[in-house]
Amino acid sequence: MKAILMTATGGAEVLQIADIPMPELPGPSRIRVRLHAAGVNPVDTKLRKGGTYFPERMPAILGCDGAGVVERVGSEVTRFRPGDEVFFCNGGIGGEQGNYAEYTVIHEDYAAAKPRKLSMVEAAALPLVWITAWESLLDQAQLKAGESVLIHAAAGGVGHVAVQLAKSLGARVAVTVSGPDKASFVRGLGADKVIDYKAEDFVAAALDWTGGRGVDVVFDTVGGDTFCRSFAAARVYGRVVTLLQTACEAGDMKIARSRNQSIHYELMLTPMQLGMHQARINQRKMLEVATDLVETGKLKVEVSRILPLEQAEGAHRLIEAGHMSGKVVLEI
Repeated sequence: MKAILMTATGGAEVLQIADIPMPELPGPSRIRVRLHAAGVNPVDTKLRKGGTYFPERMPAILGCDGAGVVERVGSEVTRFRPGDEVFFCNGGIGGEQGNYAEYTVIHEDYAAAKPRKLSMVEAAALPLVWITAWESLLDQAQLKAGESVLIHAAAGGVGHVAVQLAKSLGARVAVTVSGPDKASFVRGLGADKVIDYKAEDFVAAALDWTGGRGVDVVFDTVGGDTFCRSFAAARVYGRVVTLLQTACEAGDMKIARSRNQSIHYELMLTPMQLGMHQARINQRKMLEVATDLVETGKLKVEVSRILPLEQAEGAHRLIEAGHMSGKVVLEI
């Protein structure tokens, strides 16, 4: 089969297409999937540049997100049969094979039935960003109906599904974006307050929107100065969730401490990295909730660029250039 191999750490040019053996089922609970699409995420580019979680297993096949058709099942599989359409977040961090390939194998418990209303490309764009948004807003921040949340980079991959998730929970949603096109996009997703961070100070805008109180929750997908300044936009006893590892100046941290704010870090790859079986089943159940929202018209995923598998290098360059709305997907 054809696959994109990461042959070393470095620039996008280390991604090389190759012919490799078809993956066999390693156990009776596994299924083999003929992949139709693979989502491309910023974490893919970071692993390519800095090394995977399992650097001793090289070359690696990146790509955590996949969608395709079950082609073969193990003797103990009960949830699927050949011909079923599935989507999932599995592999791609240097251990199990990722999804930049024509076929992959996955434990049946980690795959979910693909939403009927989504194409394969759209389905492959959803798992990692949806699980990230879910764990951040529900598990970490415990966002509730009636509360206010500020979502940074809301037109991006994680951001645009986080807006829809927060609205489905009954929250009031403020967002930061840049430019009128992204502002129009997130308004269409249901954002209540749109802040163009290049034209106005997001802290002042968030405080004004909440009558000076500050938002209940900040969801930071940007890091750096954006994360550090977010404490000033959150209320006393507010919650700040970030996807990035960021160091802040003492003054910013003093604001968080004086307001008794809680800081949460989110990395949805942890269960896969540590082999946490039940946690991965829970993540699959999150995908099943996403399917329900898709089928009832309450969730959509934005795919901004579709490239063939052979252009994985170009997909990485697009993401590293920044300022993308929605997702980039490889069609296989």
